[in-house]
Amino acid sequence: MGRPIVAIVGRPNVGKSTLFNRIAGKRIAITEDTPGVTRDRIYAECEWLDNHFTLIDTGGIEPKSDDIILKQMKRQAEIAIETADVILFIVDGKNGLTANDKDVAEILRKSQKKVLLVCNKMDFYVDNNNMFDFYELGLGEPISISSTEALGLGDLLDDIVKNFPEDSQREYDSDWIKVAVIGKPNVGKSSLINKILGQERVIVSDIPGTTRDAVDTFFEKGDNKFVFIDTAGIRKRKKIFENIERYSVVRSFAAVERADICLMVIDVNEGVTEQDTKIAGFAHDNGKSIIVLINKWDLIEKDNKTYQKFVDEVRNSLAFMTYAPIIPISAMLGQRVDKVLEEIIEVNEFRNLRISTGVLNDVINKAVLMNQPRSVKGKKLKIYYLSQVSVGPPKFVMFVNNKDLMHFSYIRYIENTIRDNFLFKGTPLVIEMKNRE
Repeated sequence: MGRPIVAIVGRPNVGKSTLFNRIAGKRIAITEDTPGVTRDRIYAECEWLDNHFTLIDTGGIEPKSDDIILKQMKRQAEIAIETADVILFIVDGKNGLTANDKDVAEILRKSQKKVLLVCNKMDFYVDNNNMFDFYELGLGEPISISSTEALGLGDLLDDIVKNFPEDSQREYDSDWIKVAVIGKPNVGKSSLINKILGQERVIVSDIPGTTRDAVDTFFEKGDNKFVFIDTAGIRKRKKIFENIERYSVVRSFAAVERADICLMVIDVNEGVTEQDTKIAGFAHDNGKSIIVLINKWDLIEKDNKTYQKFVDEVRNSLAFMTYAPIIPISAMLGQRVDKVLEEIIEVNEFRNLRISTGVLNDVINKAVLMNQPRSVKGKKLKIYYLSQVSVGPPKFVMFVNNKDLMHFSYIRYIENTIRDNFLFKGTPLVIEMKNRE
């Protein structure tokens, strides 16, 4: 399964965002002593004792919600129940038990999720007697902390990671190719995986948003072993009216982070949308190899120019990832599904391709002679040598006399030179500048 999700819930002004910032290790959420300040879902990737998890700060009041706090808190708790692996129910130890606390607790008691009752604002000068009132909630022993003073956070984090699902921190061997299927809702992601597997392993529905979680499915073909991660469709933010779906977006981004290769599925009837660009950009920025699949190819009328037309549209809209191969498919009919598997294998080989320093510098030296970098204010950039330092994605370090003289266009020229000679199909390249001294 994917990285565990920990949701922080509680009535307004109990210190949820302050606790979130403490655990995340930086000031991400806005904290004000006013109920309802957190107006959107905020998440952070966290780690405690080699346990990695996604932490979500749930706001108390959202702009489009009713002004009835009880109704809002009930909805917040229901969202946490639906999507989180561990729920931190934050209560105010300074002001004591309230009716709203009881209403949220009633919902949480009925869930099958692990709920940790966290009694916040228990500073040195606070009367601890208030904490005993919270036993009435029926959620076990309250955990005493002060997020402001950072008291008790270590013990709280210990309790959190103890309650993660057993396989949540699974690390796959390097010989498994991890593939995330990404895209907007209802573009055929689950249908594609089912066709690859040859059986109904993933629920398929015409209703957008059916897949709310990221599901790992194992598949072997010949000597190749795959882990397919079917992700919930990622919608444009303003179109996410169902709050549960916002958490599904978090899981989808987490799935991209765990993957090696992303299959970017685009609906041929819609073409490349702004949201497709954002999704692909997230994968690109995280160094993931990408294959673009134009799905539902069987549903459109075609002539000898149709394919090139869509290729040009994809290249124009996703100009930052011209390295990505583009395949028209029909997930429903299985058209070119075998080609998708072949492409995954080939792209994975390029993702892990390593070029020797000698061969690499022979190519770069010739390129520099043909097109030397411009001088900047009389100072000339000198490139001494390149070295590939890692794979997955391939990363290169370029040693120069002064990296401030390097123009981004020349970096692009160097990257294009590397691709012209070694291809690196489907994978982004990372080029880092370092001064030789």
